[in-house]
Amino acid sequence: MSQRRPLNIGIVCGEHSGDRLGSAFIKEIKKHSEVNLYGVGGPKLIESGLRPEFNFSEINIMGLVEPLFNYRRLSSLRNSLIKLFINQKIDYFIGIDSPDFNMGIHKALKKKHDNKNIQIVSPSVWAWRQNRIKNINAYIDTTLCLFNFEDKFYKDCGHKSLHLGHPFADLYKTDRDVTLQNLNLNRRKKYISICPGSRKSEIKEMLPTYIKFIKSHSKENKEYEYLVPAVDSQTCQNLRDNFATHNLSMSEIHIEQNSMKEYLSVSELSLVTSGTATLESAVLGCPPIICYKTNFINYAIISRMLRIKNFGLPNLLLGKKYFPELLQNQFTKENILEAVKNTTTIKKEYKDIPDLLRELLRGIGNEQAAKEIISL
Repeated sequence: MSQRRPLNIGIVCGEHSGDRLGSAFIKEIKKHSEVNLYGVGGPKLIESGLRPEFNFSEINIMGLVEPLFNYRRLSSLRNSLIKLFINQKIDYFIGIDSPDFNMGIHKALKKKHDNKNIQIVSPSVWAWRQNRIKNINAYIDTTLCLFNFEDKFYKDCGHKSLHLGHPFADLYKTDRDVTLQNLNLNRRKKYISICPGSRKSEIKEMLPTYIKFIKSHSKENKEYEYLVPAVDSQTCQNLRDNFATHNLSMSEIHIEQNSMKEYLSVSELSLVTSGTATLESAVLGCPPIICYKTNFINYAIISRMLRIKNFGLPNLLLGKKYFPELLQNQFTKENILEAVKNTTTIKKEYKDIPDLLRELLRGIGNEQAAKEIISL
């Protein structure tokens, strides 16, 4: 493909973690060519030159049922992006996460347009709905995988993939004393991080049980305070509003945006809604208690399709349930209290886990991946 003109790249991501991944990858692409960006992304991709067609939170919808309720709106947004990409004669389409939304774009472009389709962040096809591999093979040219077991799965299925690796391979905790001082936290206190998630649907499902835990745990553990990171100002306010409706001492609860790494670095352990944050917590040496709950219909469907025993990312990578998992009906105040007690007493067993995880997360990196993608 000629590099005499700028590369026209269509890109779609629907959440902050994907936004960071996408901007890092585009940075490497720009070392080889000028780039015009079209599509949807967050603040990092906007800094990279993207003028988003709409707010990326519009497609940040999880589960099986919620997308059905929003089908007409999501279809309209998807079709507008497909039309944009074809009109701009894009050379590459890069879908980041949001697998069901992006697959419709991959499929339409493969049928109507001559471009290369790239997916960053594999859908969890190795865990459930494995029939999706047919569409992945048919409509995606290359998948950039964050995890080595995903790359192996694709290669076994005959799909072209690259083990990009995960940014957490270079993640280390901050200095405790400096962090406590910067966050104005009491050095004499102990801390537990509570990470309910970034999506409104996650917070709605998870936060009530986390609050019940805090109420119970704080009564008998006065030495502890609770740290709640928020991904942005809107989520921060949402969390504060939720906590304000309960009879809790807000002097014991700290809620700040862009504080995940710092909070986890000074916490003894964490309660984390299943997702990337569970991995971040484990890599930072803050043992996570991995929690997940969705509505009844979603769980009834998903539970019948699961092909894995463990659902927490650190446990998947390690091939063993090192960290507690509380799924659906197991996600209760009582079970969290028991898991916190157990995790506090056996924390020494986790001392080698962060380095092991970093090694497992190391892939070819954005520089090499960018070279291979632009040579397609």
